[in-house]
Amino acid sequence: MEEILAYSLAISITIGIYLLLAGGLSLQYGFTGLINFGHVGFFAIGAYGSALLAMQGVPILLSMLAATALAALSAWPLGAVALRLSGHYLAIVTLGFSESVRMVLQKEEWLTRGVHGLPGIPRLFGEWGGRQADWWILASLAIVVPLAFWGIRRIIASPFGRAITAIRDNEVAVQALGKDPASFKTRSLMVGAGLAGLAGAFQAHFLTFIGPEQYVPLITFYVWIAIIMGGVGRLSGVVAGTVLLMGFLEGSRFMGGVIPGVSEVQMASLRIWVIGVGLICTILYFPNGLLQRGKPRSL
Repeated sequence: MEEILAYSLAISITIGIYLLLAGGLSLQYGFTGLINFGHVGFFAIGAYGSALLAMQGVPILLSMLAATALAALSAWPLGAVALRLSGHYLAIVTLGFSESVRMVLQKEEWLTRGVHGLPGIPRLFGEWGGRQADWWILASLAIVVPLAFWGIRRIIASPFGRAITAIRDNEVAVQALGKDPASFKTRSLMVGAGLAGLAGAFQAHFLTFIGPEQYVPLITFYVWIAIIMGGVGRLSGVVAGTVLLMGFLEGSRFMGGVIPGVSEVQMASLRIWVIGVGLICTILYFPNGLLQRGKPRSL
């Protein structure tokens, strides 16, 4: 029973972290139309930034806030250069950005310990002890995630939000009205990157160990799958898609003993295959997401 409770706590915390990631990507793509394949790069910046600061004695809360700001600021030069591109060009640039971040984490051993990873990261609420600390981390996410989604909703309902949705729908028309789409898109990218950085900070101080292999492009595509399955441009769809994806990813770990003759390595490949088939079926039968059968809505 204790093991089940501990596992359930860990999964719930992971869902909360992925909800922050998915919320940031939903703002960028679902409401602004930015195809960002490098979201995991901001996730990594937040995780390493907060971990390194905390390991130097900076209070964890300040470390997490600083890492969130660092992730958001790191999106500004990327936006200034890349957001003059569009479509698949932007996707390639952002993917290259995330891989560049991962290469830096691997090669700069003097700062990140390279492929060995960072052990001994101060645990959030660590002074409360193991299980109790987990409950407090989950409680924090239960507050932060709704606040983040409320903030996204307020952004979308503001004049800025109306501008970015107009850019998503018809950028040429926005330019004809004298607006600068690049400025709006850069700010949207920065807000989404900040949420990804905050998610990374939570992950670092929950796991207390991080390494470059945790920030591969597959993480970005997991988040993409979540928002597509739930419904692009709908926050309730982001929640549903994230919970459904994480439930499948974790639940499928126990399929190894159910399917005879399938090794752990083969099971990992089978899980990815099933996710791909599920995504194809979702696009075919629910093109607007599981919670959005008709015309896409803004909220």
